[in-house]
Amino acid sequence: MTTTAASPTLLFARARTSVGDERVFLAKLAVLAGLTTVGVVLALRSEPLAAVAGMVLLAAMYTHAVELQHQALHHSAFRAAWPHRLVGVPLGLPLLVVYTHYRVRHLQHHRHLGTPQDTEFFGFDTRKPLTKGALLRGLLDYPRLGVVVRDIVRAATGRWRYEFGDISATMHRRVVTEYLILGAVILFAAAVAAAGHHELVLRLWLLPLVLAVPMHFLVELPEHVLCDTDSTDVLRNTRSIKGSWFSTWFTNGNNLHIEHHAAMNVPINQLPARHPETVRYAEHVEATYLDFYRRLWRAVSR
Repeated sequence: MTTTAASPTLLFARARTSVGDERVFLAKLAVLAGLTTVGVVLALRSEPLAAVAGMVLLAAMYTHAVELQHQALHHSAFRAAWPHRLVGVPLGLPLLVVYTHYRVRHLQHHRHLGTPQDTEFFGFDTRKPLTKGALLRGLLDYPRLGVVVRDIVRAATGRWRYEFGDISATMHRRVVTEYLILGAVILFAAAVAAAGHHELVLRLWLLPLVLAVPMHFLVELPEHVLCDTDSTDVLRNTRSIKGSWFSTWFTNGNNLHIEHHAAMNVPINQLPARHPETVRYAEHVEATYLDFYRRLWRAVSR
């Protein structure tokens, strides 16, 4: 893509969260709650098709919840700071994503994108050789769930440590507390199953979780893969996908990833207005997710 001598202006502009932005985020939470309720009702039906549809819907909502959590960890959902953790912690529980741990590593990812210090929270490393095997391992990254259980045990025994540098005592304490909360949720689910309600746990959490792992991978993958990961220029190391209203909603604006990296604390609902500048100046812009996955398939099939 060619560029002109001019430079983008709106793309890198900062913006504070407004009352209207808060209302948009609260509406997204309400939609999440409503669709999750529908998923629960369907998943518990005796008809196989309805039950499967419900579990798929729950998997989609658990994936969507992590994308909403992503906005919360950037503190761009509310005007005050304190509600972000209050909302962010439960949003990650179904997919076993600990809010403050995610926040610490993800903000480090933003600071160091394009350098060896990049520490994206989810395991697929776009800097390594791109092969079909690597993509399959990322798609089926169930070992991450075992790592979470390991970290719960470390938190419970006072042995949890941040692996990518130093963090404050406050952040360390918050991470440990949230791992203990997640551990308590897992123990509660195990107790419910042991009490004879294993099908409830299976339908409402375990099977949707199995589906959500690859679903979430497919949402996250386009962000930086096949981009110039040795560059610190967001116009070269990140990808945006215009997408549809549905993909923008479902990914909570993750498709507009250049816009997000250019000004990471801007409320997600403000990002679409910045996309025209992205199209004009950035190197990696796709019209749809299908276009991206076609490009990816050609790249790994060479």
